[in-house]
Amino acid sequence: MAIVLYRLGRLAYRRRWIVAGTWVLLLVLTGFGAATSSGDHVESFEIPGTEAQEAMDLLDERFPGMAADGASGRVVFAAPEGETLTDPANRAIVDQVVDAVAATPGLVSIDDPFDTDAVSPDGTVAYAELAYTDPLLDEEAQDALFAAAQEGRDAGLVVEIGGQVASAEEFEGSSELVGLAIAFVVLIITFGSFVAAGMPLLNAIIGVGVTISSITLASRFIDMSEDSSILAMMLGIALAIDYSLFIASRYRHELATGRPGEEAAGRAIGTAGNAVVFAGLTVIVALVGLTVVGIPLLTEMGLSAAFAVAMSVLIALTMLPALFGFAKRRILGGRIPGLRPRDPEAEQPSLGRTWIRIVTNHPVRVLVVALLAVGALALPATSLQLGLPDEGSYGTDTTQRQAYDLLAAGFGPGFNGPLTVVVDAETNTNADAVVDAVAAEVAELDGVVTAVPARTNDAGDTAIVIAVPSTGPSAPETEDVVRDIRALSGAIEERTGATLAVTGPTAVVIDFNETMADALVPYLAVVVGLSFLILILVFRSLLVPLKAALGFLVTMAATFGATVAVFQWGWLADAIGLQQTGPIMSMLPIILIGLVFGLAMDYQVFLVTRMHEEHVHGAPATRAIITGFQHGARVVAAAAVIMISVFGAFVLGDDFIKQVGFALAFAVFIDAFVVRMTIVPAVLRLMGERAWWLPRWLDRVLPDVDVEGERLRRFLGDQPDHVAPEDGAPQRTHATP
Repeated sequence: MAIVLYRLGRLAYRRRWIVAGTWVLLLVLTGFGAATSSGDHVESFEIPGTEAQEAMDLLDERFPGMAADGASGRVVFAAPEGETLTDPANRAIVDQVVDAVAATPGLVSIDDPFDTDAVSPDGTVAYAELAYTDPLLDEEAQDALFAAAQEGRDAGLVVEIGGQVASAEEFEGSSELVGLAIAFVVLIITFGSFVAAGMPLLNAIIGVGVTISSITLASRFIDMSEDSSILAMMLGIALAIDYSLFIASRYRHELATGRPGEEAAGRAIGTAGNAVVFAGLTVIVALVGLTVVGIPLLTEMGLSAAFAVAMSVLIALTMLPALFGFAKRRILGGRIPGLRPRDPEAEQPSLGRTWIRIVTNHPVRVLVVALLAVGALALPATSLQLGLPDEGSYGTDTTQRQAYDLLAAGFGPGFNGPLTVVVDAETNTNADAVVDAVAAEVAELDGVVTAVPARTNDAGDTAIVIAVPSTGPSAPETEDVVRDIRALSGAIEERTGATLAVTGPTAVVIDFNETMADALVPYLAVVVGLSFLILILVFRSLLVPLKAALGFLVTMAATFGATVAVFQWGWLADAIGLQQTGPIMSMLPIILIGLVFGLAMDYQVFLVTRMHEEHVHGAPATRAIITGFQHGARVVAAAAVIMISVFGAFVLGDDFIKQVGFALAFAVFIDAFVVRMTIVPAVLRLMGERAWWLPRWLDRVLPDVDVEGERLRRFLGDQPDHVAPEDGAPQRTHATP
C-alpha cells in the first residue's frame, strides 16, 4: 500500500489544480444541496424490541389521533405564600393567563386547571396542559407564551413553563470556532510558520464542510438527529487536523533533507499517509460497530461519524499533497520570530528524548506511578449512574426546572414521571372490567400513589392506565415499581386474556440500559476483534496489539471516573459551566467506548509504528523505543493537544454534547500522555524483543501491508536511515521468540 500511496501523493502534487478544484467543487455542490434541502433533524428516540417501544407502537396503532407531532407542555401556577389558587383574586389571574396563552399562534388546545382537576390538594399549585401544531415553537409563538406567563408573574403569582414548548432549537455554534482557534495556535507553535499551520486547518475546514453538508443533504431522504451532525463535526475537525499534521510534518522533513517537492509529497503520503489509513480504519471500525447495538439513533451517529473519519483520511491523502504543490518550499519559510520548532524527525536532544530515557531507564517505577495515578482517577466510576435527561436535570434558574420543582412539591415527586400502563384487551369481551381490575392491582403495589384509567380507544379494546409512583423519575425505587407492574402481566393474562405493558420515560430508561448491557459484549467483540486483527497486520506482533487493548481499558476506567466526578459529583462544575449534576447519559458509555477505542488506536499506530519501523530496520528493542518515540512524540503531543482543544470546546454545548466533549477531551489526554507516552513504552521496555514476536506460521499467512514503508524504500532504492544497531545486533525483518 505504501507504494500506491506514494504514487497517489505524487499524482496529487502534479495535478494540484484538478485535485483542489474537485474538492472545492464538491464543497460548493454539497453546500448548495444542504442549503436548499428541506430535510429536518429528527429527534425521535426508539429502542426496537423493548417492551416500552412495543407499548408506544401499540398506542400509535390503537390511538391514531393521540400521537400528535406538535409540541406539548404545561403552564404551572403557584400561589403566594399563605394563599391558595382557589382564592377569587388568584383564580382570576389564572384565567387571565390561560386566556392569553389561548391566543398564542399555533395553539391547538389548553386545559383550564379548575375544569380538569389539575389543582394540588392544598390548592397552592395548579397546571394547564397545552398543545401546539408544530413540534418546535417559532420565535413569535414562544415570545407570546412567555409574555402570557409574565403577565401572571406581574399580577403576583408564580408562573413557570415546562415541556417541549419551553425549548427552542439552538446549538452553540461557537464551539467549533473555539476549537479551531486553539488548534491554529498549537499548529503555529508546532511548525513555527503560518503557511505550514494553515494547511491542516484549511484541509479540516474543507473536509468538515463537505461532511456536514452531505449529512444535512442526507437528512432530506432519511431521518437524522442533530446529535449525529454535531458528533460528525467534532470528530471531523479533530481528525482532519491531526491526520494532516502527521503528513505535513513528514513532508517538511523530506523537504529539509533536500528532496524536491513532488518526491517529498510522495514519500510523506507513502509513509505517514500509510499510518493515517490504518489509524482511520480502526476508528471507522469502532464507529460502524455501533450498528450492532440495534438502536437507530446510535446507528445514525456511528455511521455519520464514520463518514466524517473517512472524509478526514481521504482529504488528508489527496487535498494536502495538492496544497503542498501550491506552497512548494514556502512551507519551510514564513518563520514566526521567536519560534524555532525542532524537526521531530531530526536526531536532536529534546524534551521527548529526555522523557523516554527516564521511562526506559526506570520502567517499573514509571509504570507503578502511572497505574496508581490512573487507578485513583478511576475510583469515582464505581458510583456511575445512568439515565436519560429530564427537566429535573436542568439548571435551577430555568423555567422548565422551576416548573418541575413546583409540580413535585404540589403533587409529589412521582408526578413528573408517571408510568403509562397500556392494557391490550382485544381478546376480552369485557374490556372495561379488565382495565378497572388492572388499575386496582397496580394501585395496591408498594411505591404507587395512584393508578387510574385514563383513556380507552374508540374500538374499546385498548386502554391506558396512568400510575403515579411515590418517587421521582430517576429514583431506583421507581425502577422497582416498573418491574413490579410488569410482573403482574402473566397473572392478568392468565385470568382475563388481556396483556399489559409499561412505557413512559422511566420504563424507556430501564429498557435502554438493559439494551446497552446486552449489546456491550457483542459490540466489544466485533470492534476489539476487528481492530486487533488490523493491529496485528500493522505491527506484525501479538503482544503489542494485546497491550494496546489493555491500555484502552486503563484509559476508559480513568475517563469514566473523571466523568462521574464532574457530572454526578459536581467537581469542577463551575469551570465547565455545568448548571446541574445528575446521572450520566445512558448512551454515553457505549458511544465513548467506540470513539475512544478508535482514537486510542490512532495514537498507538502513530507512535508505536515509528518504534516498529526502527526495529524492522535493525535497531535493538530499547534503541527502537527511544528513537521511534523521539521521532513521533512531538507530533503526537501536538495532535493530542489539538484534539483535546476541539473536543473540550464542545463543553459549551448542552446536556449530551457537553458530556461527550468533556469525556473525549479527558480520554485523549489520558490515553496520549499517560498510556501511549508513558505506560506503553515502559511495558515495551520490560518486554524487550518479545514485544515483536509473531509465530512463523502466522507471519507467513498474514499479508504484508508495509506500514513502516520498507517496500517503498526498496522500491526507491533507499538505504534505511536508522540508528546503527547496538552490540552488533543483526538486522532482521521480524522478531522471533
